[in-house]
Amino acid sequence: MFLGGDLGGTKTLLALAERDASGRIRIVRQQRFASADYPTFDALLDDFLAGRPAVDSACFGVAGPTDGHSAKLTYLPWSLAAADLERRFAIGRVALLNDFAAAAHGLALVDAREFVTLHPGSPVERAPRVILGAGTGLGVAGLVWQDGGYRVIPGEGGHFGFAPQTAQQGELWRWLLDPDGRVTTEDIVSGPGLARIHAFLGGRPRQPDEIGNFALAGADPLASEALRLWLECYGAFAGDLALHWLARGGVFLAGGIAAKLMPRSDCAPFIAAFLAKREHRHLVADMPIFLVTDEELGLKGTLALASG
Repeated sequence: MFLGGDLGGTKTLLALAERDASGRIRIVRQQRFASADYPTFDALLDDFLAGRPAVDSACFGVAGPTDGHSAKLTYLPWSLAAADLERRFAIGRVALLNDFAAAAHGLALVDAREFVTLHPGSPVERAPRVILGAGTGLGVAGLVWQDGGYRVIPGEGGHFGFAPQTAQQGELWRWLLDPDGRVTTEDIVSGPGLARIHAFLGGRPRQPDEIGNFALAGADPLASEALRLWLECYGAFAGDLALHWLARGGVFLAGGIAAKLMPRSDCAPFIAAFLAKREHRHLVADMPIFLVTDEELGLKGTLALASG
């Protein structure tokens, strides 16, 4: 028996699994938790492992930086130590990794129907790939071909400084700079970032899901403008990452709010900003963009690693 987990600032997914006779992963039990309901990850895991099943190995994808042995979530007061988890829960081996590194490992396990092509490009086999996603924060990881498979390169690219590309984006940057002193891309390209954009445009406080639903329904011009600007900032950042990695193997978009909004949105602002790379437009034009709609992408990656 092995255990996988996708630990995020909003939700945590855990699953116990085993290999069936054909070697495929079979989930025995799976549960979704509201992360903020628990003061520590230990308390949450204690609930999930009630009855203490024998667990040989575990892997947890954590929304924050980690060295593989310890981790702290960026938007929760949770700290994890692999050795402590092994001892307290009698798990043979515990591995920790960044949540988007886990998502990158999960790409190979996703059904083809869960990929939506936003821009076809001209994909190159075994070329570098990049995965990013806007949710509670903004996750990023790279993939490079090595020794017959893709090697995952974790990172904290969501905390790059935000680079305005239009006069309006410059005004947004200035508006956020005054109270905080530094503006990261994650401040804008995330669920909370959509709410900040809406406030910047003069809207009253709303939750990101509410803003997105109003925009999709065409019920609020301000919400529609906020979503357009959000998509524009997201596309510009995705294009910058594509250039950085020379991601001719594909740019993969994951994460909660993107998977909910983008299949029903006009993605033209995203694509236009992605391609707006001046003399290097022809480079990014060849890079395909895929939206990954599987909400269990990170969990699948951790289960694959825990079983290995």
